[in-house]
Amino acid sequence: MKRAELLRYLQSHGCELYREGAKHSVWWNPGNRRTSAVPRHAEIVEPTAWAICKDLGVPRPGKR
Repeated sequence: MKRAELLRYLQSHGCELYREGAKHSVWWNPGNRRTSAVPRHAEIVEPTAWAICKDLGVPRPGKR
């Protein structure tokens, strides 16, 4: 999954960028106050994307 696609998906579920780190962006879900680090890779493998969604408390994106 492309990083931009994952970020759009997270935003559509109410998540917001919390801060920029050195190698990751930290996103948070203000609804449940959970955070997760999103790596700055062009491609993010699906298991990592699913773990990010689980950390933030949003449903994982559908499989391709």
